[in-house]
Amino acid sequence: MKRRKRKKLSGRLVEAASSEDVGAVRALLRAGADPDGADAHGTTPLYAAAVGGSAEIVARLLEAGASPDVESRGETDGTALCAAAAWGHADVVRRLLAHGADPDLREDDGEGRSPLEWARNGRHTRTAGLLLAAGARSPDTATRAATTPAG
Repeated sequence: MKRRKRKKLSGRLVEAASSEDVGAVRALLRAGADPDGADAHGTTPLYAAAVGGSAEIVARLLEAGASPDVESRGETDGTALCAAAAWGHADVVRRLLAHGADPDLREDDGEGRSPLEWARNGRHTRTAGLLLAAGARSPDTATRAATTPAG
């Protein structure tokens, strides 16, 4: 597939994911759209679907091969798991974790917030609980572990 067509399909896939149009997402994936392909702004379809809380679209993208840990580089950067945690979309968090999303992966190339920090910041206790059950380390615990002398 030519580069120009790939870019066009990627843009349309991000748009369909953002508008929660499951039928369009299915059709675009069948047409060869890259599930990890970003639009012209750098936004990935998985990130767009996670922000919107569409667990069904997230599942379709993951099944089509989207990487759960790819960071969107759009107008709003971040990972899909951080986005879902920030908005308290527990069903999306659950699906991303089931497909291997790293519960401790920080945004901004490892310099930003973790999904657990986003969930706690938004007071999304159910989402925070899912992340902790998946092995997310609390920032307080990670700091204590790093400063506690080995005995």
